[in-house]
Amino acid sequence: MVPVTKLNGVLYYVNPHQIEYIESNPDTTLVMLSGKRLIVKESYEDIFQRIVDYRRLIGAFKNEE
Repeated sequence: MVPVTKLNGVLYYVNPHQIEYIESNPDTTLVMLSGKRLIVKESYEDIFQRIVDYRRLIGAFKNEE
């Protein structure tokens, strides 16, 4: 799970495998596979790095080599 902060300061953990895409205009919006949209404080770059770190932690990259 990847931690993200909603605009009201509440910390959430999202499953990065459920993120369909990320918009950055100017707020960062996670669009989930379910269609739900989550606007967060973090930048796209920060979220991207958190996803990479999470996938390394669970060993996901071993299956992609």
